[in-house]
Amino acid sequence: APKQPSGWFLRAQLHVTQRQHAQAVADYSEVIKLDPKSPNAWEARGEAYFKLGKIAESIADFDQFLERVPAQRPHHWQRGIALYYAGRFKDGKEQFEIHQTVNSNDVENAVWHFLCAARADGLAAAKKNLIPIEGDSRVPMAQVHQLFAGKAKPEDVLAAAKAAPAETRSGEPLFYAHLYLGIYYEALGDAKQARDYIFKAAERADQNGYMGDVARVHAEILRKQEKK
Repeated sequence: APKQPSGWFLRAQLHVTQRQHAQAVADYSEVIKLDPKSPNAWEARGEAYFKLGKIAESIADFDQFLERVPAQRPHHWQRGIALYYAGRFKDGKEQFEIHQTVNSNDVENAVWHFLCAARADGLAAAKKNLIPIEGDSRVPMAQVHQLFAGKAKPEDVLAAAKAAPAETRSGEPLFYAHLYLGIYYEALGDAKQARDYIFKAAERADQNGYMGDVARVHAEILRKQEKK
């Protein structure tokens, strides 16, 4: 076993690349034991907890990270997403509002803000307060934003994604189309359509980084709800 915090940290990162998130949590916990002031281990463990679907633990670790590095608070969109899944919609909405101050042309931020606002304030208020976004060139983000603004239809999002190259530097357009259509239907309260699209997105999770993990965790939450 490693003797130094850096050794545990490296081993934890290796576990993450192999999607062994429980082992990653264990190794990041060793880093924190040896060096509780280390902000990076708190953040990394928070991400690993999220990938395991342990949302409350994830937020607690993100908060520990931000206590140590408060300047990172506006940048922490991962915390905002975790707050949505924790049912803390008002807190999530606030996180995405401050994220907008450091990342002003990201459709995904506007969409997650909308999602939290729809739960906190109702759909009409969420539509009225949809954050305007210019200049997100990723396909199909322009169509996703228009969808939430009521200016496009779900088929427009799918058509844009299907017309783009199957893979781009920022991920797979069809993955993002499926994820955000699922989220759109969830905001509208259409559980069946939401489930269909979220599950389609989750099938493509592995190639799409952290948002792939978000789709997978979302699908897992829906599965658990169905078993109740």
